[in-house]
Amino acid sequence: MKKLKVKALVSIGMLSSIAYVLMLLNFPIPPFPSFLMIDFSDIPALIAALIFGPAAGILVELFKNILDYFLTGSATGVPVGHIANFIAGITFILPTVYFYEKLKSKKGMTFALVNGTVVMAILMSVLNYFVILPAYTFFLNAPAMSAVETRQLIVTAILPFNIVKGLFISLVFMLLFARMQTWIGKQTAYRSI
Repeated sequence: MKKLKVKALVSIGMLSSIAYVLMLLNFPIPPFPSFLMIDFSDIPALIAALIFGPAAGILVELFKNILDYFLTGSATGVPVGHIANFIAGITFILPTVYFYEKLKSKKGMTFALVNGTVVMAILMSVLNYFVILPAYTFFLNAPAMSAVETRQLIVTAILPFNIVKGLFISLVFMLLFARMQTWIGKQTAYRSI
């Protein structure tokens, strides 16, 4: 049991470091505003959650954002974007892991990733409307957007961006999962012993 805990802690640390490096390799997608960037840093968190459980995935999401905030900083000077990235990550990986645990197969993983994408896109739209965009307005002393402008930004940019981001992550993860499924299954089996 102690050996498993050490393996989990070391793995979480390594996956957090990989996630941080992947977070640095972000890129915009032309039709969306430049502050919305896609990166593949949720993939190591998803692997951690599949092998060691949801708490491990949450820790990888937390550590990668802490590392990025302290080592890279924030363009705005406040960690609102990092908090939003953390929330987006966990709202993607938790439903994905939950559904995959119910349907352990490649089709099950595809279904789980689609559900994770939908949950992330919807929850992030709601949180952007009520919490994240108002937090940026508050901390940056920026002029507040009207409710109509906020809704328009969410419907035309944030919601479709999160769907596209989830689909990109899902596509890359499925390419990895096709090769790693057996290994992930063995690692998960050791966890339940």
